[in-house]
Amino acid sequence: IMAGGLMGSSGIAARLVNIAMALVGRFRGGLGGATVVATAIFGAIAGLCSAAVAAIGSIMIPRMEAEGYPRGHATGLVTVSSFLAQLIPPSVPMILYAWVSRLSVGACFLSTVGPGILSMLIYVILNWWMCRKIPTIKVYPKVGLWQQTREVGQSIFKGTFSLMGALIIMVGIYGGFTTPTEAATLAVIYTVFVGFVIYKTLTWRELGRTLFTTATTSGVVIMMTFFVIMLSRIYTMLNVPQRLIKTMMGISEDYYVILAMVNVFLIIIGMLMDDFSGTLLSAPLLLPLIRHIGVNPYHFAAIMGTNLGLGNVTPPCAPILYLGGRMANCPFDKMIWPATVFMIFGSLPVIIITTYWPGLSLFLPRLIMGIE
Repeated sequence: IMAGGLMGSSGIAARLVNIAMALVGRFRGGLGGATVVATAIFGAIAGLCSAAVAAIGSIMIPRMEAEGYPRGHATGLVTVSSFLAQLIPPSVPMILYAWVSRLSVGACFLSTVGPGILSMLIYVILNWWMCRKIPTIKVYPKVGLWQQTREVGQSIFKGTFSLMGALIIMVGIYGGFTTPTEAATLAVIYTVFVGFVIYKTLTWRELGRTLFTTATTSGVVIMMTFFVIMLSRIYTMLNVPQRLIKTMMGISEDYYVILAMVNVFLIIIGMLMDDFSGTLLSAPLLLPLIRHIGVNPYHFAAIMGTNLGLGNVTPPCAPILYLGGRMANCPFDKMIWPATVFMIFGSLPVIIITTYWPGLSLFLPRLIMGIE
Protein backbone atom coordinates (compact mmCIF):
# COMPACT_ATOMS: atom_id res chain seq x y z
CA ILE A 1 0.00 0.00 0.00
CA MET A 2 2.79 2.40 0.91
CA ALA A 3 4.84 1.52 -2.18
CA GLY A 4 1.87 2.14 -4.47
CA GLY A 5 1.12 5.52 -2.92
CA LEU A 6 4.73 6.66 -3.11
CA MET A 7 5.16 5.55 -6.70
CA GLY A 8 2.12 7.54 -7.68
CA SER A 9 3.52 10.73 -6.17
CA SER A 10 7.22 10.35 -7.02
CA GLY A 11 6.95 10.60 -10.81
CA ILE A 12 7.28 6.86 -11.40
CA ALA A 13 3.67 6.48 -12.57
CA ALA A 14 4.08 9.35 -15.07
CA ARG A 15 7.10 7.65 -16.66
CA LEU A 16 5.22 4.37 -16.91
CA VAL A 17 2.54 6.26 -18.84
CA ASN A 18 5.19 7.62 -21.23
CA ILE A 19 6.42 4.08 -21.92
CA ALA A 20 2.88 2.94 -22.68
CA MET A 21 2.36 5.99 -24.92
CA ALA A 22 5.47 5.16 -26.94
CA LEU A 23 4.18 1.62 -27.47
CA VAL A 24 0.61 2.31 -28.60
CA GLY A 25 0.13 6.09 -28.59
CA ARG A 26 0.16 6.62 -32.37
CA PHE A 27 -2.82 4.39 -33.10
CA ARG A 28 -6.38 5.72 -33.11
CA GLY A 29 -7.47 5.52 -29.51
CA GLY A 30 -3.83 4.94 -28.65
CA LEU A 31 -3.88 7.25 -25.65
CA GLY A 32 -6.72 5.21 -24.15
CA GLY A 33 -4.83 2.02 -24.91
CA ALA A 34 -1.75 3.49 -23.26
CA THR A 35 -3.87 4.22 -20.20
CA VAL A 36 -4.90 0.56 -19.96
CA VAL A 37 -1.31 -0.66 -20.41
CA ALA A 38 0.00 1.84 -17.86
CA THR A 39 -2.63 0.70 -15.37
CA ALA A 40 -1.55 -2.91 -15.86
CA ILE A 41 2.12 -1.99 -15.35
CA PHE A 42 1.26 0.07 -12.29
CA GLY A 43 -0.68 -2.94 -10.99
CA ALA A 44 2.62 -4.79 -10.83
CA ILE A 45 3.67 -2.22 -8.23
CA ALA A 46 0.63 -1.08 -6.28
CA GLY A 47 -1.73 -4.07 -6.16
CA LEU A 48 -4.73 -1.86 -5.34
CA CYS A 49 -7.59 -0.62 -7.54
CA SER A 50 -7.88 2.64 -5.61
CA ALA A 51 -4.14 3.35 -5.96
CA ALA A 52 -4.33 2.76 -9.73
CA VAL A 53 -7.28 5.16 -10.09
CA ALA A 54 -5.52 7.83 -8.04
CA ALA A 55 -2.09 7.50 -9.70
CA ILE A 56 -2.95 6.79 -13.33
CA GLY A 57 -6.28 8.64 -13.40
CA SER A 58 -4.83 11.90 -12.07
CA ILE A 59 -2.31 11.87 -14.93
CA MET A 60 -4.28 10.39 -17.82
CA ILE A 61 -7.82 11.76 -17.50
CA PRO A 62 -6.77 15.43 -18.01
CA ARG A 63 -4.34 14.33 -20.73
CA MET A 64 -7.01 12.31 -22.57
CA GLU A 65 -9.49 15.18 -22.32
CA ALA A 66 -6.92 17.56 -23.81
CA GLU A 67 -6.50 15.14 -26.75
CA GLY A 68 -10.22 15.18 -27.55
CA TYR A 69 -11.55 12.30 -25.45
CA PRO A 70 -14.89 13.02 -23.71
CA ARG A 71 -14.35 13.23 -19.97
CA GLY A 72 -16.94 10.52 -19.38
CA HIS A 73 -15.13 8.10 -21.69
CA ALA A 74 -11.75 8.82 -20.10
CA THR A 75 -13.11 8.42 -16.57
CA GLY A 76 -15.01 5.24 -17.40
CA LEU A 77 -11.94 3.70 -19.03
CA VAL A 78 -9.63 4.51 -16.10
CA THR A 79 -12.03 3.31 -13.42
CA VAL A 80 -12.95 0.02 -15.09
CA SER A 81 -9.40 -0.83 -16.15
CA SER A 82 -8.14 -0.03 -12.64
CA PHE A 83 -9.17 -3.49 -11.53
CA LEU A 84 -6.18 -4.74 -13.53
CA ALA A 85 -4.19 -3.68 -10.48
CA GLN A 86 -6.05 -6.42 -8.60
CA LEU A 87 -5.19 -9.04 -11.23
CA ILE A 88 -1.62 -8.18 -12.25
CA PRO A 89 0.54 -9.39 -9.33
CA PRO A 90 1.39 -8.61 -6.68
CA SER A 91 -2.19 -8.07 -5.54
CA VAL A 92 -3.08 -7.12 -1.98
CA PRO A 93 -6.48 -8.96 -2.09
CA MET A 94 -4.68 -12.12 -3.26
CA ILE A 95 -2.33 -11.86 -0.27
CA LEU A 96 -5.38 -11.71 2.00
CA TYR A 97 -7.02 -14.62 0.17
CA ALA A 98 -3.88 -16.75 0.49
CA TRP A 99 -3.58 -15.90 4.16
CA VAL A 100 -7.21 -16.73 4.97
CA SER A 101 -7.21 -19.96 2.94
CA ARG A 102 -3.67 -21.05 3.94
CA LEU A 103 -2.50 -21.25 0.32
CA SER A 104 0.71 -20.22 -1.44
CA VAL A 105 0.86 -16.45 -1.97
CA GLY A 106 3.01 -16.84 -5.08
CA ALA A 107 0.61 -19.32 -6.68
CA CYS A 108 -2.36 -17.05 -5.93
CA PHE A 109 -0.50 -14.19 -7.61
CA LEU A 110 0.18 -16.29 -10.70
CA SER A 111 -3.43 -17.47 -10.98
CA THR A 112 -4.64 -13.99 -11.91
CA VAL A 113 -1.95 -13.20 -14.51
CA GLY A 114 -3.81 -14.90 -17.39
CA PRO A 115 -7.14 -13.16 -16.69
CA GLY A 116 -5.28 -9.87 -16.20
CA ILE A 117 -3.50 -10.01 -19.56
CA LEU A 118 -6.72 -11.08 -21.31
CA SER A 119 -8.60 -8.16 -19.69
CA MET A 120 -5.93 -5.70 -20.77
CA LEU A 121 -6.11 -6.84 -24.41
CA ILE A 122 -9.91 -6.71 -24.48
CA TYR A 123 -9.99 -3.20 -22.97
CA VAL A 124 -7.49 -1.93 -25.54
CA ILE A 125 -9.56 -3.38 -28.42
CA LEU A 126 -12.83 -2.06 -26.97
CA ASN A 127 -11.36 1.41 -26.53
CA TRP A 128 -10.14 1.40 -30.15
CA TRP A 129 -13.59 0.33 -31.36
CA MET A 130 -15.38 3.01 -29.33
CA CYS A 131 -12.92 5.74 -30.40
CA ARG A 132 -13.80 5.23 -34.07
CA LYS A 133 -17.07 7.07 -33.44
CA ILE A 134 -15.53 9.99 -31.51
CA PRO A 135 -14.44 12.55 -34.13
CA THR A 136 -12.83 14.94 -31.64
CA ILE A 137 -10.00 12.55 -30.77
CA LYS A 138 -6.62 13.63 -32.14
CA VAL A 139 -4.64 11.04 -34.06
CA TYR A 140 -0.89 11.53 -34.30
CA PRO A 141 0.74 10.72 -37.64
CA LYS A 142 2.33 7.34 -37.96
CA VAL A 143 6.10 7.10 -38.16
CA GLY A 144 8.46 4.50 -39.54
CA LEU A 145 9.51 1.42 -37.66
CA TRP A 146 12.91 2.90 -36.85
CA GLN A 147 11.42 6.08 -35.40
CA GLN A 148 8.85 4.06 -33.43
CA THR A 149 11.56 1.81 -32.05
CA ARG A 150 13.64 4.84 -31.14
CA GLU A 151 10.74 6.45 -29.24
CA VAL A 152 10.08 3.25 -27.33
CA GLY A 153 13.76 2.89 -26.50
CA GLN A 154 14.00 6.49 -25.27
CA SER A 155 10.90 6.17 -23.09
CA ILE A 156 12.19 2.92 -21.58
CA PHE A 157 15.58 4.53 -20.95
CA LYS A 158 14.00 7.53 -19.21
CA GLY A 159 11.69 5.21 -17.27
CA THR A 160 14.35 2.68 -16.30
CA PHE A 161 14.14 3.54 -12.61
CA SER A 162 10.35 3.28 -12.78
CA LEU A 163 10.45 -0.21 -14.29
CA MET A 164 13.05 -1.25 -11.72
CA GLY A 165 10.45 -0.79 -8.98
CA ALA A 166 8.24 -3.47 -10.54
CA LEU A 167 11.23 -5.74 -11.17
CA ILE A 168 12.33 -5.52 -7.54
CA ILE A 169 8.94 -6.80 -6.42
CA MET A 170 8.48 -9.45 -9.10
CA VAL A 171 12.03 -10.88 -9.04
CA GLY A 172 12.17 -10.79 -5.25
CA ILE A 173 8.94 -12.74 -4.82
CA TYR A 174 9.11 -15.19 -7.73
CA GLY A 175 12.85 -15.69 -7.42
CA GLY A 176 12.36 -16.84 -3.84
CA PHE A 177 14.64 -14.12 -2.47
CA THR A 178 12.00 -12.29 -0.44
CA THR A 179 8.54 -12.67 1.01
CA PRO A 180 5.85 -10.29 -0.34
CA THR A 181 6.29 -8.09 2.74
CA GLU A 182 10.07 -7.94 2.33
CA ALA A 183 9.71 -7.15 -1.38
CA ALA A 184 7.31 -4.33 -0.53
CA THR A 185 9.79 -2.98 2.02
CA LEU A 186 12.55 -2.92 -0.59
CA ALA A 187 10.17 -1.22 -3.03
CA VAL A 188 9.36 1.51 -0.49
CA ILE A 189 13.04 2.19 0.23
CA TYR A 190 13.82 2.21 -3.49
CA THR A 191 10.90 4.54 -4.29
CA VAL A 192 11.84 7.04 -1.59
CA PHE A 193 15.41 7.10 -2.91
CA VAL A 194 14.30 7.53 -6.54
CA GLY A 195 11.69 10.16 -5.67
CA PHE A 196 14.04 12.32 -3.56
CA VAL A 197 17.45 11.78 -5.17
CA ILE A 198 16.93 10.86 -8.85
CA TYR A 199 13.60 12.32 -10.00
CA LYS A 200 13.47 14.94 -7.21
CA THR A 201 9.67 15.04 -7.40
CA LEU A 202 8.84 13.58 -3.99
CA THR A 203 8.37 16.08 -1.16
CA TRP A 204 8.42 15.61 2.59
CA ARG A 205 4.80 16.73 2.73
CA GLU A 206 3.78 14.10 0.18
CA LEU A 207 5.78 11.47 2.04
CA GLY A 208 3.97 12.35 5.26
CA ARG A 209 0.57 12.21 3.54
CA THR A 210 1.35 8.79 2.08
CA LEU A 211 2.53 7.47 5.44
CA PHE A 212 -0.69 8.69 7.06
CA THR A 213 -2.85 7.10 4.34
CA THR A 214 -0.91 3.85 4.61
CA ALA A 215 -1.32 3.74 8.38
CA THR A 216 -5.07 4.32 8.25
CA THR A 217 -5.62 1.84 5.40
CA SER A 218 -3.49 -0.82 7.10
CA GLY A 219 -5.32 -0.24 10.36
CA VAL A 220 -8.65 -0.78 8.64
CA VAL A 221 -7.38 -4.02 7.05
CA ILE A 222 -6.11 -5.31 10.40
CA MET A 223 -9.43 -4.53 12.10
CA MET A 224 -11.36 -6.20 9.29
CA THR A 225 -9.12 -9.25 9.47
CA PHE A 226 -9.64 -9.52 13.22
CA PHE A 227 -13.42 -9.46 12.95
CA VAL A 228 -13.54 -11.64 9.84
CA ILE A 229 -11.57 -14.34 11.68
CA MET A 230 -14.18 -14.19 14.42
CA LEU A 231 -16.93 -14.31 11.81
CA SER A 232 -15.38 -17.31 10.04
CA ARG A 233 -15.24 -19.19 13.37
CA ILE A 234 -18.91 -18.40 13.91
CA TYR A 235 -19.62 -19.64 10.36
CA THR A 236 -17.95 -22.93 11.24
CA MET A 237 -19.70 -23.33 14.58
CA LEU A 238 -23.11 -22.64 13.02
CA ASN A 239 -22.39 -24.85 9.97
CA VAL A 240 -23.09 -21.93 7.63
CA PRO A 241 -20.80 -23.24 4.83
CA GLN A 242 -22.48 -26.64 5.01
CA ARG A 243 -25.91 -25.02 4.84
CA LEU A 244 -24.79 -22.93 1.87
CA ILE A 245 -23.60 -26.09 0.13
CA LYS A 246 -26.91 -27.81 0.85
CA THR A 247 -28.91 -24.80 -0.38
CA MET A 248 -27.03 -24.43 -3.65
CA MET A 249 -26.95 -28.17 -4.27
CA GLY A 250 -30.70 -28.15 -3.64
CA ILE A 251 -31.17 -25.65 -6.45
CA SER A 252 -28.95 -27.57 -8.83
CA GLU A 253 -26.19 -30.14 -8.64
CA ASP A 254 -24.81 -29.11 -12.01
CA TYR A 255 -21.19 -27.94 -11.79
CA TYR A 256 -21.68 -25.08 -14.25
CA VAL A 257 -24.87 -23.80 -12.63
CA ILE A 258 -23.26 -23.72 -9.19
CA LEU A 259 -20.30 -21.78 -10.56
CA ALA A 260 -22.73 -19.31 -12.16
CA MET A 261 -24.45 -18.82 -8.79
CA VAL A 262 -21.07 -18.30 -7.10
CA ASN A 263 -20.22 -15.64 -9.69
CA VAL A 264 -23.48 -13.78 -9.05
CA PHE A 265 -22.88 -13.97 -5.31
CA LEU A 266 -19.33 -12.57 -5.66
CA ILE A 267 -20.43 -9.71 -7.94
CA ILE A 268 -23.08 -8.73 -5.40
CA ILE A 269 -20.49 -8.88 -2.60
CA GLY A 270 -18.18 -6.69 -4.69
CA MET A 271 -20.98 -4.18 -5.25
CA LEU A 272 -21.58 -3.84 -1.52
CA MET A 273 -18.04 -3.60 -0.17
CA ASP A 274 -14.42 -2.98 -1.12
CA ASP A 275 -12.07 -5.69 -2.40
CA PHE A 276 -10.46 -6.17 1.04
CA SER A 277 -13.75 -6.84 2.81
CA GLY A 278 -15.14 -8.88 -0.08
CA THR A 279 -12.08 -11.14 -0.12
CA LEU A 280 -12.00 -11.66 3.63
CA LEU A 281 -15.74 -12.40 3.76
CA SER A 282 -16.05 -14.58 0.66
CA ALA A 283 -13.01 -16.82 1.04
CA PRO A 284 -13.96 -18.67 4.27
CA LEU A 285 -17.63 -18.79 3.27
CA LEU A 286 -17.26 -20.16 -0.26
CA LEU A 287 -14.11 -22.27 -0.12
CA PRO A 288 -15.87 -25.32 1.38
CA LEU A 289 -18.45 -25.18 -1.42
CA ILE A 290 -15.77 -24.71 -4.06
CA ARG A 291 -13.79 -27.68 -2.79
CA HIS A 292 -16.98 -29.75 -2.55
CA ILE A 293 -17.70 -29.37 -6.27
CA GLY A 294 -14.08 -30.03 -7.19
CA VAL A 295 -12.80 -26.56 -8.11
CA ASN A 296 -9.10 -25.94 -7.54
CA PRO A 297 -8.70 -23.25 -4.80
CA TYR A 298 -6.14 -21.41 -6.96
CA HIS A 299 -8.65 -21.38 -9.81
CA PHE A 300 -11.15 -19.94 -7.35
CA ALA A 301 -8.63 -17.19 -6.49
CA ALA A 302 -8.85 -15.99 -10.09
CA ILE A 303 -12.64 -16.35 -10.14
CA MET A 304 -12.93 -14.27 -6.99
CA GLY A 305 -10.46 -11.63 -8.19
CA THR A 306 -12.27 -11.04 -11.50
CA ASN A 307 -15.72 -10.95 -9.90
CA LEU A 308 -14.85 -8.65 -7.02
CA GLY A 309 -13.03 -6.37 -9.47
CA LEU A 310 -16.18 -6.02 -11.55
CA GLY A 311 -18.30 -5.55 -8.43
CA ASN A 312 -16.14 -2.60 -7.38
CA VAL A 313 -17.24 -0.64 -10.47
CA THR A 314 -20.82 -1.91 -10.66
CA PRO A 315 -23.63 0.32 -9.30
CA PRO A 316 -25.35 0.88 -6.95
CA CYS A 317 -22.37 0.97 -4.57
CA ALA A 318 -19.43 0.88 -7.05
CA PRO A 319 -16.75 2.35 -4.70
CA ILE A 320 -14.03 2.53 -7.37
CA LEU A 321 -16.38 4.00 -10.00
CA TYR A 322 -17.45 6.80 -7.68
CA LEU A 323 -13.83 7.37 -6.60
CA GLY A 324 -12.82 7.88 -10.23
CA GLY A 325 -15.79 10.17 -10.90
CA ARG A 326 -15.04 12.28 -7.85
CA MET A 327 -11.35 12.53 -8.68
CA ALA A 328 -12.06 13.54 -12.31
CA ASN A 329 -14.99 15.78 -11.34
CA CYS A 330 -17.09 13.88 -13.87
CA PRO A 331 -20.90 13.62 -13.51
CA PHE A 332 -22.16 10.07 -13.09
CA ASP A 333 -24.44 10.22 -16.14
CA LYS A 334 -21.47 11.13 -18.36
CA MET A 335 -19.28 8.17 -17.39
CA ILE A 336 -21.79 5.40 -16.74
CA TRP A 337 -22.45 4.56 -20.42
CA PRO A 338 -18.79 4.05 -21.48
CA ALA A 339 -18.08 2.30 -18.17
CA THR A 340 -21.03 -0.04 -18.80
CA VAL A 341 -19.71 -0.91 -22.26
CA PHE A 342 -16.32 -1.80 -20.78
CA MET A 343 -17.98 -3.84 -18.05
CA ILE A 344 -20.38 -5.79 -20.28
CA PHE A 345 -18.09 -6.43 -23.24
CA GLY A 346 -14.77 -6.41 -21.35
CA SER A 347 -15.03 -7.56 -17.74
CA LEU A 348 -17.97 -9.97 -18.06
CA PRO A 349 -16.44 -12.13 -20.84
CA VAL A 350 -13.22 -12.40 -18.81
CA ILE A 351 -15.20 -13.61 -15.79
CA ILE A 352 -16.97 -16.25 -17.88
CA ILE A 353 -13.75 -17.43 -19.53
CA THR A 354 -11.89 -17.51 -16.21
CA THR A 355 -14.68 -19.44 -14.53
CA TYR A 356 -15.16 -22.14 -17.14
CA TRP A 357 -11.60 -22.43 -18.47
CA PRO A 358 -9.43 -23.42 -15.48
CA GLY A 359 -6.31 -23.60 -17.63
CA LEU A 360 -6.23 -19.81 -18.02
CA SER A 361 -5.61 -19.33 -14.31
CA LEU A 362 -3.82 -22.60 -13.46
CA PHE A 363 -1.26 -22.72 -16.27
CA LEU A 364 1.35 -20.48 -14.60
CA PRO A 365 0.91 -21.85 -11.03
CA ARG A 366 1.43 -25.35 -12.40
CA LEU A 367 4.34 -24.35 -14.60
CA ILE A 368 6.27 -22.24 -12.09
CA MET A 369 5.09 -23.39 -8.67
CA GLY A 370 4.29 -27.03 -9.45
CA ILE A 371 0.72 -26.67 -8.16
CA GLU A 372 -1.51 -29.67 -8.87
